[in-house]
Amino acid sequence: MYIEIFIVAAIIVFVFIYRKNVGDNSYKFIARNMSGAYEKVSPYSFRVVREKAKELGQEYTTRQYIIQVTMFGIGAAFVSYLYFYSLMWSLIYGAFAIAFVPYLAYMRCKKVYSEFLFEQVQIYTTNVIMEYNTTQAFVKSLEGVRDSGVLEEPLLSDVKEMIQMAYDSGTIDDAIRFMNEKYDYYVVKNMHQLFIQITREGSKDSGEALEGMQMDIDMLVESVYRDRIDRATFYKQFISFGLILYLLVLLVQLLIGQEGYLGLLEKWYVVLLLHFAILINTFFLFSGIKFYHEDVGAE
Repeated sequence: MYIEIFIVAAIIVFVFIYRKNVGDNSYKFIARNMSGAYEKVSPYSFRVVREKAKELGQEYTTRQYIIQVTMFGIGAAFVSYLYFYSLMWSLIYGAFAIAFVPYLAYMRCKKVYSEFLFEQVQIYTTNVIMEYNTTQAFVKSLEGVRDSGVLEEPLLSDVKEMIQMAYDSGTIDDAIRFMNEKYDYYVVKNMHQLFIQITREGSKDSGEALEGMQMDIDMLVESVYRDRIDRATFYKQFISFGLILYLLVLLVQLLIGQEGYLGLLEKWYVVLLLHFAILINTFFLFSGIKFYHEDVGAE
């Protein structure tokens, strides 16, 4: 009997070590390939991100919600039944899994919103540089971008606020500080710093510096879209291996037989170890999902 318990404990340790290493590697992999593509963004309310996701056609439909609830509930109930052969635990784990569906939907909306903001920031910086090449004035460039129709909310309102602040104070310092604090992207800060230098030093030949800034933005955008493909591929592998680890209990039953396994389930500490195995794998699996949807890359 001690051999069987040792096997169960060994599999639990394997799950923990494997998930820990895969989780760490996934963080390093994603962080390494970001190349500063995305930046930290301020937290947004569920209402804001949901409205934008719905506007972009990225929010889950009612049918998709029903499918997710069904899959999570049935999947969790099935796995827990393989572990405990108990209808009660199947219902508990099924309900627990379903309870996470709304939060997963929120994380999806938040990811969509953060990607939308990055695209808007790219449009903002690119068009301000293009407008400046024509107007040779930062505020006039902002007005040109405002009136061009290329920006959407919330950046459109923030650009309007920048313009008003610049006219009220007579300088661009407060307006730039406002935008830098609201959109903590290094491309925004670098572009604004460049315009501050041009404005204060009265640079006569700003074309070369602006062209270099535009090239940096283009390289950034290219790395972002390449990274999205890499992240999506790795995420699928991460989830697949995580789900497979839940089925290691079948290996235990194959090694000791179903009757021997049912005998183990009569011992409270074995049941506790099995709960621990499920929770460990779930924790690392959920951490990976959360990382993929929320932490879209800090510099």
